[in-house]
Amino acid sequence: MEVKGIAIIPMRDYVRSNFSSRYQEWLGSLSLAAQNIVSNPLTSSWYPLQSALVEPTQKICALFHNGSEEGAWQLGRFSADHALKGIYSIFVKFGSPGFIVSRGSRVINQYYRPCEMKVAENRSGRATVQIVQFSEPSRLIEMRIGGWMERAIELSGNSPVTQITRTMAGGDDITEYSVEWK
Repeated sequence: MEVKGIAIIPMRDYVRSNFSSRYQEWLGSLSLAAQNIVSNPLTSSWYPLQSALVEPTQKICALFHNGSEEGAWQLGRFSADHALKGIYSIFVKFGSPGFIVSRGSRVINQYYRPCEMKVAENRSGRATVQIVQFSEPSRLIEMRIGGWMERAIELSGNSPVTQITRTMAGGDDITEYSVEWK
């Protein structure tokens, strides 16, 4: 399984922005393969998911979030802020949460491959989104995607509650997110 370099950059920036005095500690805690990728990712290149994203996220959780997976959720939120600025901020600001959810399900495979996400339900105030293909399930990546969705909907001016109701990493056949907003 692979992740595109554009998804790695916000992770690096998250550590630099929030834990700048410990950036070198985090980088040094990574395997040589992960260090090489994280130090200089090319936005359009594809990298192995484990060394490019899972391992560095594990270290973020361990070093900066007392081992809690919540660090991956926060990283996802930061990534949404990073990705949805500039011209994309207009789409988020003026788009409905339903539009954001449907659009997100179409672009996820531009960040992860092979990956497929579908919208199982999308109605006023509620959506159910399912990852139906992800060859290397990871709870940390599921958390990161959930945080990303939650923050994207917040940026549209809504107050979402996002829950992971099924998880491939936990043995389910899909990963499912239930999102409600006001």
